[in-house]
Amino acid sequence: ITVKSSNQDTETAAGEEGDNPPKEEPWETALKTTVVDIKVGEFRGHKVSLWDLLHSHYIPEENRKELLELYEAGELTLEQVKTVVSTIVTRAAAA
Repeated sequence: ITVKSSNQDTETAAGEEGDNPPKEEPWETALKTTVVDIKVGEFRGHKVSLWDLLHSHYIPEENRKELLELYEAGELTLEQVKTVVSTIVTRAAAA
């Protein structure tokens, strides 16, 4: 009986969460609000958010997933993500 009761509580909580629009994670907000000045390619002369750079064609999907996982887990700082993304985009655009 306790297990069933516990399951019902979990389902109710999940259902209520689903009714609200999803809230952005703090790490996601940080990526969207941190801008980088890239001096190559289509981004030259524009300040671009880290989020947009991560989702640009310059960053392979595998790299993007790995960077996001490491950043979300706290293994990379925002500054480290910024450095890695800037380097990848700069090299890719120059190639």
